[in-house]
Amino acid sequence: QVQLVESGGGLVQAGGSLTLSCAASGSIFRVNVMGWYRQAPGKQRELVATITRGANTNYADSVKGRFTISRDNTKNWAYLQMNSLKPEDTAVYYCNAEVIHSGTYRSTVAWGQGTQVTVSS
Repeated sequence: QVQLVESGGGLVQAGGSLTLSCAASGSIFRVNVMGWYRQAPGKQRELVATITRGANTNYADSVKGRFTISRDNTKNWAYLQMNSLKPEDTAVYYCNAEVIHSGTYRSTVAWGQGTQVTVSS
């Protein structure tokens, strides 16, 4: 079993900053790509950013220049630094990871339970 736990969400004014964290734990041999997704009310879940084990990153156009994804491979943690937040960034943010399981070396995709980010105008 693999668990992803997000933290760091909350309420912030427009223009403010938040940092989200995601901790992966369980029967993990290796974590490959990690990512952040978000889902606003009435909308589909969308990609925010991804990062490979080698630190190659990819961002949605809507967050480029404002958000930064990073990771700590030794702890299997991922982070999302969010600056210059806008009301349209309000959503539940989910962590995602491709995990190679220890013992079986089977690959699965895990999701966290989500953390709410609310940006007031």
